[in-house]
Amino acid sequence: MIAAPQLAKPILILVGPTAIGKTAMSLAIAERFGCEIVSVDSMQVYRFMDIGTAKASPSERARVRHHIIDIIDPDEQYDAARFAADAKVAIADIHRRDRIPLLTGGTGLYLRALLEGIFECLPADHDIRMNLQQRIVDEGPERLFSELVACDPVTASRIHVNDRHRLVRALEVYRVTGIPWSIHLERQKSTDFASDSANMLQIGLTCDRPALYQRINQRCLKMIEYGLEEEVRGLLEQGYRKDLPSMRSLGYRHMLNYLDKTWTMAEVVNYLARDTRRYAKRQYTWFNANHSIEWHSPEETDVVCQRISHWLENHYAGSQ
Repeated sequence: MIAAPQLAKPILILVGPTAIGKTAMSLAIAERFGCEIVSVDSMQVYRFMDIGTAKASPSERARVRHHIIDIIDPDEQYDAARFAADAKVAIADIHRRDRIPLLTGGTGLYLRALLEGIFECLPADHDIRMNLQQRIVDEGPERLFSELVACDPVTASRIHVNDRHRLVRALEVYRVTGIPWSIHLERQKSTDFASDSANMLQIGLTCDRPALYQRINQRCLKMIEYGLEEEVRGLLEQGYRKDLPSMRSLGYRHMLNYLDKTWTMAEVVNYLARDTRRYAKRQYTWFNANHSIEWHSPEETDVVCQRISHWLENHYAGSQ
């Protein structure tokens, strides 16, 4: 007897820059479609860091189950590879309970690690890397980029000539393994749950820059109002050092400058808003490279839900 084919497991993804309104949208989607939320945020993994990371409130998390939030202490290390592993476990767990995982957040590197894989585990050669880095200094990146075009045109089409880190890594991978980085990527995808893009719907939230910057300014003021100063004082009282990576992140390093009497509170608000705007620009750079994302306004909750409903109907119909 031939077993009946199982329905493919759908995955929803909701991304966008900070302060765009992902939390409100994700809760609306999750409650309508029976989702559980998987956080894609490099800071929300830390316990005791709630206000500065703009986590969903306890009442919001009581409405919808969340994953990969509050899983480590501020002095522990966390990276994209660990996130990818944790997210795969969470997604499988959600699917086992016949729920739909909704990945939501703004850390583009983490999303890419999950969907495309982490390749730092590929063989490395220190001497080759140092040679390539020196050649960039001596000859300029254009010369090495032309070599990458010759040996791995697919990867070359995905990176900028001045992205020296990825340029060196791509050439290093090719020289060590004899196989283009793009081929390694495809092999990773072929063994990964993310290899079938038909199982995923990726939604992005966006708005015009003045409106986004106004949202960011308001977010920064609310962080102060809600007690960011007290949160940072509490972290210091627990013994967490000022030089920890978690403490040097947005909001926390700014408040530390106030506690050290380096800045006034007005300067904290001003510089926090400025640096958050710059971070939002970097987030757009990550997400704009993903051409599978369908962009919507944060006010278009009904439109987004209609799109998801239509996609799910077609998804399940096509899986039978």
